Amino acid sequence: MQNAQNNILNDIEAIGKIPTVSHILEIVCHITGMGFSAIARVTSDKWIACAVKDNINFGLIKGGELKLETTICNEIRQHQSPVVIDNVDTDEIFSHHQTPEIYGFKSYISMPIILKSGDFFGTLCAIDPSPAKVNTPSIISTFRMFADLIAFHLDAVEQLAASEEKLQQELKTAELREQFIAILGHDLRNPLNAISSSAQLLDRLNHEERTHRLVNIIRDSSYRMNGLIENMLDFASGRLGGGISISLNPDEDLEKSLLQVVDEIQAVWPDRKIKLNFDFKSPVTADGKRVAQLFSNLLGNALNYSTPDSTIEITASSNAKEFNLCVANEGKKIPDAAMERLFQPFSRGEVEPNQKGLGLGLYIASEIAHAHGGELSVSSTTDKTCFTLNIPTNDPCK
Repeated sequence: MQNAQNNILNDIEAIGKIPTVSHILEIVCHITGMGFSAIARVTSDKWIACAVKDNINFGLIKGGELKLETTICNEIRQHQSPVVIDNVDTDEIFSHHQTPEIYGFKSYISMPIILKSGDFFGTLCAIDPSPAKVNTPSIISTFRMFADLIAFHLDAVEQLAASEEKLQQELKTAELREQFIAILGHDLRNPLNAISSSAQLLDRLNHEERTHRLVNIIRDSSYRMNGLIENMLDFASGRLGGGISISLNPDEDLEKSLLQVVDEIQAVWPDRKIKLNFDFKSPVTADGKRVAQLFSNLLGNALNYSTPDSTIEITASSNAKEFNLCVANEGKKIPDAAMERLFQPFSRGEVEPNQKGLGLGLYIASEIAHAHGGELSVSSTTDKTCFTLNIPTNDPCK
């Protein structure tokens, strides 16, 4: 019972959201010469006025109800055809009908409102205590047009409500997911640090070759896990409104930051070849730690997507206008379809299905570039893939 009442209230509200309703009812009265017009919601057990234009003091207001069995609209609900009466007294079908006698009208017109789904909503109707010439092609076609217009707006209101509900559900799901990612990232740090510290201690205490290989495996895994955690936390921070935070220094020693990343990665992959070509001619305003994080993501990506015997080429330079960093590796060409989503989160599987990970590294790197007022781009051929960072030398916020 309560649900049915709520549905009726929602229908009245939906009609109220249609901006042209009052004009439609006014035009209906004007072209017919009739004093009362309404949009009615008609169900299997109710007749409810959703909108009313009353110039004859009929006494019905918005939300008002008529007994369904006393209305002609109840019959229209069943056959879904319009009913038009110029003069009840001379009409063969309705001259002895109960409805005109109950409500005291002589002229009547009612057009069914049919939704896109085929469901019957109700009627657009008009009545008057005097006869009126309403059974004409122009008036009937106008009523039909208005009924179709009302149905169109009702469908649009319903679709909008469904879209808003779906959006709210997706936003809630996204917020919960990102909060979970942030909490998970924080909670993983302590045990990961313990694993990494234990591996270093084990390497110092035991100098056997087999132990050294196992320690390297632990270091490799810990390094990659730490990168995943950092990416998760940055992703959650950005998605929850914090954005990628940076702390700009006017003369950041980026060469030192980049070399430190190379040293760390070489310790994990000692057999990989990395070729450096640095040419820093101007100071750079940047966040060294964030640029190092970006570079670490790019370099780790290059190592993962290239053959073990290939060489990773790194070029970095600065001049009076900008800082450039290029990380290039040999390997398969990135598919065109994947290129479009390469810097979006969770898109790694679209590049290489067999590669494991969250697909956040390139997204975070791109966000760091944007935070510096720069851009991260990629070019990929059958021979080589190159990620290029360009950021202005001076503070982009000034």
